[in-house]
Amino acid sequence: MPEPAPAPEGAGSVADAYKGNWVDRYAPEGWKPYFRLSRLDRPIGTWLLLLPCWWGLFLAIAATGGARLHDAWIFAGCGLGAILMRGAGCTWNDITDRGIDGSVARTASRPIPSGAVSAKAAFAWACAQSLAAFLILITFNWAAIGLGVLALLPVTVYPFAKRFTWWPQVFLGLAFNWGALLAWTAHTGSLGWPALLLYVAGMAWTLFYDTIYAHQDKEDDALIGVKSTARLFGEATPKALRVFLVLAVTLMGLAVIAAAPTGEVGMLVLALAGAGAFGWHLARQLRSVDLRDHDRLLSLFRSNRDAGLLPVLFFAAACLA
Repeated sequence: MPEPAPAPEGAGSVADAYKGNWVDRYAPEGWKPYFRLSRLDRPIGTWLLLLPCWWGLFLAIAATGGARLHDAWIFAGCGLGAILMRGAGCTWNDITDRGIDGSVARTASRPIPSGAVSAKAAFAWACAQSLAAFLILITFNWAAIGLGVLALLPVTVYPFAKRFTWWPQVFLGLAFNWGALLAWTAHTGSLGWPALLLYVAGMAWTLFYDTIYAHQDKEDDALIGVKSTARLFGEATPKALRVFLVLAVTLMGLAVIAAAPTGEVGMLVLALAGAGAFGWHLARQLRSVDLRDHDRLLSLFRSNRDAGLLPVLFFAAACLA
């Protein structure tokens, strides 16, 4: 990996980063562009990648009747892996989009289009993060390792999806919710219907939150010919969001029912309450959507960390029922 170089004059905080984030305030100057490539100044994406992992893990523990010591490492390993793989994926995304990002107001300040990092250095950074994530992955069982390697396929394809389909958010959902499959398998040793249902529920959730997010860029996207569900649905977006909400909650509920051992009423009730709380949060977001208020759209998108944490908390409680 190349030595980090000082950022060029004028290269600073990325436009949609949290104001006063730790990268801008505390990171060594030469590392700031690399940390920004990894979105360490914007942690919401890491949460959205991590939370389906924890859904899968806690639902698997609840379904099998108890945690093992190794589950603590799966929990922590998913956290570290989410940081690394989100960083690697975002770096790859910025490499592939380097000809587009400079034409979009929200992304023009990113490290590659702004000149803070070269595409070659960014590729080396993506490889370094991927290697570190792989070292975590190989501490899991063989089935989980295989799934982790397969996850590279949707990660690789996603940045190109907006060039050939109006549904790039589906490809994002394929990549971002893979952890539900992996964490379930890391605990149980094999895939199961509950994990698959949870995975598709997560994909519907991704369509919900990333359609909201994509409305920030729809004017620029239209000018440069980039496709998205925000452009596809336009003013009908609230109706589409309602469909994604119902799908996400219904599929999560079906995953819980499929996972619940016979006679474990307490586990079933608590886990279903988690799906209900998740749906309540999404419904509250839907009521607040204003497609013309970019600050509101970004705030709603970020609030999905809290939405995704609700099933984690209820599934964890269900493990103790």
